[in-house]
Amino acid sequence: MLFGKSSGIKNKNREKYDRVRRLMWIKCESCDKLVYYKDYKDNHYICPRCGRAFIMNPKQRFDLLFDDRTWEKIQLPTLPDDPLNFVDRIPYSERLAEGRSDTGYNDAVTTADGSIGGIPTTICVLNGEFMMGSMGRVAGEGIVASAEHAIKMHQPFIMVACSGGARMQENILSLMQMARTTVAVNKLHAAKIPYIVLLTDPTYGGVTASFAMLGDINIAESGARIGFAGRRVIEQNIREKLPANFQTADYLYEHGMVDMVVPRTELKSKIEKILAVLMHKSRPVEKISVQTPADSDASKKARGMGENAAYDKVLLARNENRPHFLDYINGIVTDWTYLAGDRLFGEDAAMCGGIGFWNGFPAVILGQEKGRTIETRQLHRFGMPNPEGYRKAQRLMRLAERFNLPVISLFDTAGAFAGSAAEERGQSEAVASSIQTGLSIKTPYIAVNVGERGSGGAIAIGTGDKVLMLENAIYSVIAPESCASILWKDNKFKATAAAAMKLTADDMMEMRVIDKIIAEPIGGAHTDWQTTMENLANAVSEQIKLLQKTDPEKLPELRAEKFLKMTRKIDSAK
Repeated sequence: MLFGKSSGIKNKNREKYDRVRRLMWIKCESCDKLVYYKDYKDNHYICPRCGRAFIMNPKQRFDLLFDDRTWEKIQLPTLPDDPLNFVDRIPYSERLAEGRSDTGYNDAVTTADGSIGGIPTTICVLNGEFMMGSMGRVAGEGIVASAEHAIKMHQPFIMVACSGGARMQENILSLMQMARTTVAVNKLHAAKIPYIVLLTDPTYGGVTASFAMLGDINIAESGARIGFAGRRVIEQNIREKLPANFQTADYLYEHGMVDMVVPRTELKSKIEKILAVLMHKSRPVEKISVQTPADSDASKKARGMGENAAYDKVLLARNENRPHFLDYINGIVTDWTYLAGDRLFGEDAAMCGGIGFWNGFPAVILGQEKGRTIETRQLHRFGMPNPEGYRKAQRLMRLAERFNLPVISLFDTAGAFAGSAAEERGQSEAVASSIQTGLSIKTPYIAVNVGERGSGGAIAIGTGDKVLMLENAIYSVIAPESCASILWKDNKFKATAAAAMKLTADDMMEMRVIDKIIAEPIGGAHTDWQTTMENLANAVSEQIKLLQKTDPEKLPELRAEKFLKMTRKIDSAK
């Protein structure tokens, strides 16, 4: 709170008031410490003592996000005030007049054009300082008009949400803005205009239950409180104490509702990277430069090696020093942005995905991550996704289709996670829907087996236009050890089972299950990460170039034909 404002200073002469305010101290509402206003402003309106990020007005948001603090305000439509002649303790018309006087804005929505990372962009801000950013007719009309403007200009649309919800003083007219703003979002999606939502503190009610949770990318600002009903209302209704982190930005991330949680100071750079990919901004191809882990020993013979060639491949595919999904991302992809959550239940670290530039190609990249240390293996569940992991993959595939980005999947998993909670949340449906989504997307889709590909949990992200396989990867319906235990009744026949199952890359090529084998260094991928990644990057890039020559509308049909033909003509083993 600013000293002076609570004692009755009015903004009759706003310019003079602002000059005075810049000399004031403020009291942080979070830590109750006094902070010099200039320090508070220079720190992007974040308390330098406790780190609490406070509400920014539209001008401050535009200055934060647009290049060189340069932007042009858009004229938004106006409507007659107080349609219901609403009166509570004071008339609604007086509340509007006070809000305009205190903030200098006509209503809760302000929009401007500028550039972010050199890309022309429209930003629409719900102003939390104007009647708590509540959404009435004027705000709803402003959001609709802003979205239509972005469509007309064919430039990305960023919505900065800060609101207590629908405006009570306009009752049903306010409620209808939930439907009207959702229509505007549908228009953005249909026009394939990137729609990014920035959820700030606080964002609640009819705003979160409409346009604010429908972004192609949902970003939560660090420290934001986000939800439908307020914490106090929920506790009163259910008569239970809620978790301390309930409805925080981190809570929403854990529950799959937002793609990322970003500190205010990093928002601009993060959005720049996202827009560069979604808008297909050209990027030079960067040379791959990675180091093979020092403990990789090409001369070290893994336990079990030498029984037969097939089981040797199994052990090579599982080598603990073999590159995993995030290793490939760090080595090959530039401007990588990790995208999280299925928007339904949770974030599953076993299925990783995001956007970035693969050898210069903007793309959506996804795959299972196994982890390498005890902690990361537990976090990623050894690369065995839950249903929310597969639903996240579906969401990213649809995102790729909307913006004509190729999908690159790098699969490496023993299979989908087998557990009671996974069954309760629909593991089979999630895998089936992922297969279906992959077969139907109208954008190039390259699937690469980079290690161990097992069961339906692998094919869920493996129905590509082109399916590639690293030389020492394996592909099977079940692990050879499990096969031996079931059919031979003894695990010691695992090598025999591996040979009988014909699970190597050469076997897959002979049976026409894959389209190409990618060479590995002598000794396996784990012995030379640099060569492995160069070979993989070039092989995938080659396929992207070829597939981009095909009309995207025809890709699902061609993909379907490819898989329908598969397995029909297989010569018996000699």
